[in-house]
Amino acid sequence: MHWGRVEVGTRDTGAGSVLVISMIAVVSIAGATLLGAGHALVRGQQVSAAADAAALAAADVQLGWASGDPCAVAERVAAAHEVRLSACAAEGLSMIVRVETSILGLVVSRSARAGPSDGWR
Repeated sequence: MHWGRVEVGTRDTGAGSVLVISMIAVVSIAGATLLGAGHALVRGQQVSAAADAAALAAADVQLGWASGDPCAVAERVAAAHEVRLSACAAEGLSMIVRVETSILGLVVSRSARAGPSDGWR
């Protein structure tokens, strides 16, 4: 019988290394994507909170509970939250504000309204 000659490791040399490097690359890319998405989600909530805070501060001034210009106060509150006040308007005793910022290169804006309820006198 002739079994022939068996050469071990000549064709698959280094294939495991390529597989491991590929797996590390895939896991790293997936991790970076998840971190970016998580950052965007958290920052989006912070922008919403900034809009709420700016609207509440402006409404306090509009109702006479604090002094100053409502939109100037809203702008200072927005800046403290590291967002930009892009709109501010009074509607009766209520204040409507819009803030914006850039998240991962995209402009994200949120608006909020604050003031007395309809039954307030």
